[in-house]
Amino acid sequence: MKLRNITFIILLIFSLSNAFSQALTEDDYYQIVTIPTPEGVELEVGGMVLMPDGSLAACTRRGEVWKVDNPYMFGGGKPVFTKIAEGLHEPLGLNYIDGKLWATQRGEVTILHDDNSDGQIDRFQQYYQWPLSGNYHQYSYGPEITKDGKKLFTLNLDWIGHGASQTKWRGWMFTLDDEGKMEPWATGLRSPAGFMVNDEGDIFYAENQGDWVGSGRVTHLEKGDFAGNPAGLKWADDPTSPVKLRTEDIPDTGQPLFEAAQKVEGIKAPAVWFPHTLMGISTSDMVQDLSGGKFGPFSGQYFVGDQGHSKIMRMSLEKVDGVYQGACYPFREGFMSGILRMEWGFDQSMFVGQTSRGWAATGRSEFGLQRLVWSGKTPFEIKSITSASDGFILEFTEEINEEKAYNPSSYDIQSFTYKYHHTYGSPIINQREVKIKGIELSEDRKTVHLAVDTMRLGYIFGITAEGITNDKDENLLHNVGYFTLNRINNTVAPLNLDFYAVAEETMEHDHASMDMPTDKLISEKRINEMPASWNGEVDETILIGTVPGLKFDTKLIQAKAGSRVKIVFQNNDDMLHNLLIVNPKTVEKVGQAALNMGLKGPNMGYVPEMEDVLYHTGILQPESSETIYFQAPKKKGDYHFVCTFPGHYTVMNGIFRVK
Repeated sequence: MKLRNITFIILLIFSLSNAFSQALTEDDYYQIVTIPTPEGVELEVGGMVLMPDGSLAACTRRGEVWKVDNPYMFGGGKPVFTKIAEGLHEPLGLNYIDGKLWATQRGEVTILHDDNSDGQIDRFQQYYQWPLSGNYHQYSYGPEITKDGKKLFTLNLDWIGHGASQTKWRGWMFTLDDEGKMEPWATGLRSPAGFMVNDEGDIFYAENQGDWVGSGRVTHLEKGDFAGNPAGLKWADDPTSPVKLRTEDIPDTGQPLFEAAQKVEGIKAPAVWFPHTLMGISTSDMVQDLSGGKFGPFSGQYFVGDQGHSKIMRMSLEKVDGVYQGACYPFREGFMSGILRMEWGFDQSMFVGQTSRGWAATGRSEFGLQRLVWSGKTPFEIKSITSASDGFILEFTEEINEEKAYNPSSYDIQSFTYKYHHTYGSPIINQREVKIKGIELSEDRKTVHLAVDTMRLGYIFGITAEGITNDKDENLLHNVGYFTLNRINNTVAPLNLDFYAVAEETMEHDHASMDMPTDKLISEKRINEMPASWNGEVDETILIGTVPGLKFDTKLIQAKAGSRVKIVFQNNDDMLHNLLIVNPKTVEKVGQAALNMGLKGPNMGYVPEMEDVLYHTGILQPESSETIYFQAPKKKGDYHFVCTFPGHYTVMNGIFRVK
């Protein structure tokens, strides 16, 4: 009996020690709490705002406005949903101003009146109207409040195979004063669903990849700025326009946007790039943490939602010579649908409103309302990246191991940028390894100064600190940040390399495969010309296209075992896609491998090097096609075809049945 007890205690101790040794996850620090919606309620959130009584108001893409009481579910109670209005035209913005709800519909901003105070909206007052073309892409957003009390709005471009401004002021940001007078503010916007005014009164907006937009980005918009997409310049001749540029002034050469901005006055380079698929694929709302530490160690920083990847990213900013620049970092994944809106609660938790109908997302639900709550534990993170005159300064949330801090192999730095052109999106270009020349660790062991061999203005610096651990030998929760360098910060002195120099021979990194052309890596699985041995004949010709919403136009294709197959893949969508043929039951495995390729992904067409990938196309631009030839597997079964552009594989796949 005693031996049995001793054995039990030993097993218990082993079990507990094993549990404590397991790496902590995002959920240990920031918990996602789902707010259950009543059956039959399609809460596709388009806008959200906190009400003075602590309730949450949300408008939906279906034209309804809901009031949610007890959204915190205090005391284990359930939230109470009350529909207070309906019949609006896809409202994608909601605010509470002067005791009234303001909703931005497709064609107007509307004040909602509850005249008899019964909790139901009785009257809809049109405050300002703008024209519509009927194009499905004419989304409208706002209002936010500027530092001088004006209402701030943005209007999406139309989409006709490319961004277009079919009705006046599409692609613009503008303000309305208390008299309803409209004032254009800036243009060059494509899909400006997320924008905000920070604690200093400065305006920022988030942009999605598209035509003239190589990757997601956040830009500081001052009056008269042009942010990059020239479609809105159609209205720059208006006497009220503060923008001086005209369409013919915009270069379409593929040079980086920052370089174009140095040559053409009025073009505004982003404050922070969000590298496509490395961070997210469709930036949405932005909020600033002004909680004073009640939401964790990132007070003053920003959180940026991503609709396609159903996650929230983090952003830190600095201002050098009056110009914003900064870094973005991973933060929290795993939301139930595509994130469109975020709103702080009274307890400094974050409400997250979600929708994905027509805008496919990694979160499988069509809609969702969730709440993000800090557990009180401080995650071990790169707290911020700022610039120095000779490199970068990394601040951590905890003390770091000194030996690893001074080891240059603990870090990897790559610089890169994107093309600025009319084409949808851009590959990563001009990628270069950045070598570390010197390292200095602060006395409190929370800050590292990295002196580097190159500081390319306008470039993104991907800084990975994979080798860094804390005093408990724990790894960083997220070990990467992407810093956009717009100005050299000469207020931070360079390192004295007599004391902090890194020996050249210790700076060797193996990145040989990163610059290898795609066709050398995986050409045997991508054959674009019919093999000569086929004598000009194929057994099966299969046509596959795409439809909006991250979908192929078919879920099933078939071929005989061992047959000669020709697949013509036509990308009819307005997004980038590829097509892979993979082994049975490996869609998740291959898709996740593509997602984890990092900076290697664009160079390799997001096709991971693995045996489960049988055949594939390259990455196709919108309205383009590619033909591939291959012999069908000789073993019968249900194989799969899938798009592995990061985040797409979860919904964009089908069965390739070999008979």
